[in-house]
Amino acid sequence: MSSMTNITIDKSALLTLRAHTIEPRQILAKNWSVSSSVCDWIGVTCGSRHQRVTALNISKMNLTGTLPPQLGNLSFLLSLDMSRNNFHGEIPREIAHLRRLKVLDLGINDLNGELPPWIGSFSQLHHLHLDENSFTGLIPSSISNMSKLATLYLDENSLQGNIPTGIFNISSLEKIALGANSLSGSVPSDMCHRLQGLSFLSLTENKLNGQLPSSLAQCSELRVLDFSYNKFRGSIPKEIGELKKLEELYLGAFHHLEGEIPKEIGNLTMLTILSLHDANLSGVIPREIGNLNSLKLLILEYNSLTGSVPTEIFNLSMLTVMSLMENQLSGNLPSTLGYRLPSLEHLLLGDNYFVGALPNTFSNSSILRRIDVGSNKFTGPIPTSLGDLSHLELLNLPGNKVTGDSSSPELTFITSLTKCKYLAILDLGGNPLNGIIPDSLSNLSTSLQQLNAPNCKIKGSIPDGIGNFRSLILLDLSNNDLTGSLPATIKDLQKLQYMDLSMNKLISRAPLHLLCALHNLDTMNLGQNQFMASIPKCFGNLTSLRHLNLSHNRLYSAPPEEIWNLKDLLELDLSSNLLSGSLPYGITNMKMANWVDLSTNQFSGGIPGSIGDMQNLQNLSLAHNRLEGSIPESIGKVFSLESLDLSHNFLSGSIPMSMENLRYLKYINLSFNNLSGEIPSKGPFTNCTAESFASNQALCGAQRFLVPPCPTISAHRSRTKRVHRTIFISLGVIIAVGALSFGFVYLRYQRKDKLPNGANLSLVAMPERISYFELLQATNGYNESNLLGAGSFGSVYRGTLGDGRAVAVKVFNLQMEGAFKSFDVECEVLRNLRHRNLTRVISSCSTPEFKALVLEFMPKGSLEKWLYSHN
Repeated sequence: MSSMTNITIDKSALLTLRAHTIEPRQILAKNWSVSSSVCDWIGVTCGSRHQRVTALNISKMNLTGTLPPQLGNLSFLLSLDMSRNNFHGEIPREIAHLRRLKVLDLGINDLNGELPPWIGSFSQLHHLHLDENSFTGLIPSSISNMSKLATLYLDENSLQGNIPTGIFNISSLEKIALGANSLSGSVPSDMCHRLQGLSFLSLTENKLNGQLPSSLAQCSELRVLDFSYNKFRGSIPKEIGELKKLEELYLGAFHHLEGEIPKEIGNLTMLTILSLHDANLSGVIPREIGNLNSLKLLILEYNSLTGSVPTEIFNLSMLTVMSLMENQLSGNLPSTLGYRLPSLEHLLLGDNYFVGALPNTFSNSSILRRIDVGSNKFTGPIPTSLGDLSHLELLNLPGNKVTGDSSSPELTFITSLTKCKYLAILDLGGNPLNGIIPDSLSNLSTSLQQLNAPNCKIKGSIPDGIGNFRSLILLDLSNNDLTGSLPATIKDLQKLQYMDLSMNKLISRAPLHLLCALHNLDTMNLGQNQFMASIPKCFGNLTSLRHLNLSHNRLYSAPPEEIWNLKDLLELDLSSNLLSGSLPYGITNMKMANWVDLSTNQFSGGIPGSIGDMQNLQNLSLAHNRLEGSIPESIGKVFSLESLDLSHNFLSGSIPMSMENLRYLKYINLSFNNLSGEIPSKGPFTNCTAESFASNQALCGAQRFLVPPCPTISAHRSRTKRVHRTIFISLGVIIAVGALSFGFVYLRYQRKDKLPNGANLSLVAMPERISYFELLQATNGYNESNLLGAGSFGSVYRGTLGDGRAVAVKVFNLQMEGAFKSFDVECEVLRNLRHRNLTRVISSCSTPEFKALVLEFMPKGSLEKWLYSHN
């Protein structure tokens, strides 16, 4: 009866667990039945003596939920395995009641909270696996109380602090995994004194520092040692060569290590993996490494190793991976390389100083999948025997001086590679291949994802068969001598994300709108070719575009409005084309753009005032266009701006003082415009030179800008008084003359019936048509040097028309109240009068934003000069 009562407790605890879980496959719901025996349930094991639950294994069932405290009632439990599920929350305190527990495996879940101190109360525990969860805080020192512990897995959590030294006193430990946490401090110098049975030690991916202990040699049973990705200092202790049973050694990613690879590593004859990457190691590769006949992975990349690779290393017939990338190694590769390394799958030698020819024997390493020998000094033709590597997936040869076959105008090695049906990446960039792309290119693997061959002196046209590469993600054929048009099949590259065909001689027989089918494009660079077309509207549908470069072509017409709707575009370069039209307000839709270059085109109109909305803009160039109007005040809101070029336009008005707020602005060019007023002196302008403002006739400011000083306040007031006197006297004269003229006209009107029939009734001929731009040119952009005088309703400038006539241009200040009326009155009176003492009106220019009268020029100076001249 007592046993029945106790098994009922176990059953109740397990049913509570089932109630706390969600299971998509309904395994427990269907199997853990109230009516059946607990001992028959899936994952449950009962002891034969007491008929109590002794083991619970519900791992890998994709269960989600929390651990109920009732689990602590399974008092006969020896093994609890709930690993590889989605349990979350904290470990309940009641678990500590399971005093008989030998195995506690809660690894690979999402449990959180701190590891409780009572975790060390399991005196019978052999295996504690809490790896790959979200535990935080310190490792409890009470763990050292578990004197029978054999495996301790706490890796891949968020634990921090020092490793309790007591852990290294548990002599029964065989495996310790504390990697991928945030543990700090040093490891004890005598850490292996009591761990002589330890076979696995992983402290990788932490923040541990100090010296690598030489006492590691006392862990004589070690099979795996992983201290990589920490902050250890000093050198690799030579005593490590005494670990005769070591099979895997990982000491990589120690940025603060120094010294050479100890030759004693050559004594580790059972070693299968040697990884010393990114460890700041120097010196030569010890030839003793050639003694490691069981070695499969040799990873020495990202160091400062020098000299040649010992020939003994090329005799390691078990080697599958040789990675020596980014060192300073030199010398030739042995011509027999393929014969000696039949098991080689990865040969990674990039970024060194290797010289000589690429061995023809590569093909004898018949299972080679990845070859990277880029950025070396290899020469000679690319071996056609590479085509015999039927498993080849990656061939990286960039940055060498390898060539094509000199006996053929075509790149024959490409034809040989058509046998490599798994080839995914082909990189030939920066080699003087000096040949024609064969049509056989289209027979390369349909798995090809990257075709990279910039700056290779490739000739001919792009084969039509390029559309066969339906998996292609990157296509870079830039800076070659390609001619012809884009093949129509390019539209079939639906997965293409990066396309760079710039710096060739391509033309646009096929319409550019073929490219509109490439909806996944992130980068399109067609710059520096000979495309002659308008930009297709459908480019606006390429919403994945982040970088668009169509510069240095012969593109014409206005860019379509749809282009400005690419809201996620980061870089736009349309410079050096024949594009025209005005800059639409829609350009500011590109709020993510950081680089916009529209220079050297034929854009006209003004700069949109909404330019200030482009808050991410760093580089803006509108130079060498026909832009007019003023620089918008809002440009001072583009705080991220670093470079601004508005030179060689027809911009007028003043330089906005708001630009002084652009603290990141390093380059400014406003030269060759019609700007006037004061050059700002603060913010980015403190580092500007005169070149930034050259050929703007009406600017003033600091002497270093090579412009006149701006008028002082007192001089300005004196001049204002004189101008006011002139205005009052001028108005008096004009009113008097106007009254006399009106009387004269009235009298003639009264006597008109008495005029002879042949008399000329016309008072003035029809005025000439003179445009705003003719006036702009005649007055040199209303330059201050041509200013004759100023009044309350405007200013008068001297000008010279295209036929050489001197004129006076009165420009009305439309901001002044009554200016429109003043213009209308003067047009009505002066245009219809002739009098020997009045200047004749030649023409007028009137728009809602600009009004001016064109009069004959009086060469005797201004009224002010006559009244106030000292002579």
